[in-house]
Amino acid sequence: MEKNEKSIVCVTGGTGYVTSWLIMRFLQSGYSVNTTINNNLDPGASFLEKLPNASNKLKIFRTNPEKPESFQPAIEGCNGVIIGHSVDFEDKNDEETKIQRAITGIIGILKACSDSETIKRVIYTSSDATVGYVTEGQDVVDESSWSDTDFIKKLNPLGAVYSISKTLIEKEVLNFGEKNGVHVMCLNHAWVLGPFVTPQCPEVVRYSLAMILGNWITIEYDSGVIALVHIDDVARAHIFLLECPNVKGRYICSSADISPDELSQFLRARYPQYQIPTIDCLKVTKEFKFPRPSSKKLVDSGFKFKYNLDDMYDGAIASCKQVGSL
Repeated sequence: MEKNEKSIVCVTGGTGYVTSWLIMRFLQSGYSVNTTINNNLDPGASFLEKLPNASNKLKIFRTNPEKPESFQPAIEGCNGVIIGHSVDFEDKNDEETKIQRAITGIIGILKACSDSETIKRVIYTSSDATVGYVTEGQDVVDESSWSDTDFIKKLNPLGAVYSISKTLIEKEVLNFGEKNGVHVMCLNHAWVLGPFVTPQCPEVVRYSLAMILGNWITIEYDSGVIALVHIDDVARAHIFLLECPNVKGRYICSSADISPDELSQFLRARYPQYQIPTIDCLKVTKEFKFPRPSSKKLVDSGFKFKYNLDDMYDGAIASCKQVGSL
């Protein structure tokens, strides 16, 4: 999809950590953006309206995930769609019901894209959780790898339902694209960290800053690597996949990987003003060693990462101080 001043993209779930930053970057890059917010969960999106260029290039649509047709007005006239999706795990429905409802909602969005005469590409924002939970003991995984949902259930790591749902949904998304002639891609990003534009500190950032914020006691770390990527690199990768002429399928987006012990040492050295726990204090599971997700396919396509681990933590800490979370 070639970018020009008339390019319009739709970003669903615009108030999230990744999607709100992505919207900001789209607006800065000259795109016009239609975004959706959940009519049932999101009280408002006033912070999006304050983003640079939002006054004349951003339109916000209230939608209902249980009524996929409600996304049609937001998608109409767009050239590309980013399905920025996270499953709502706060409701009281059982796991299977949540996942099936999420699949139904996203397939509905894809049908609207299929019916559109203007949509060139669709990107589903996925996760490295869909490639990393493998039982073969691999040290490195790529886009050919798929997480074993039964293994995730047995292991029951932090965010197990999220990992299962993302895996099942991503398979459905790719299958729909293949069967219906829709150019669908998936961006499988690692754990996202960096600054944010949301009014509150995103949950994923709180987890990443657990050793600094003091809530590390409640978190169990895998004995393998913690794969990380800067929020701005994730946004740039989305835009890259929309604009690059010869891309298809899945793309892992991960720029740093570090063990819990190495992370503890890094944080203690870089931020001596905080009481960072040593590895002996952390709860580290020996049951599973999370492999390193390889971004070779994305890099070989021409994408270049800009940020390192220092940038991720410095940016996240600065934003947390701005909103009073640190």
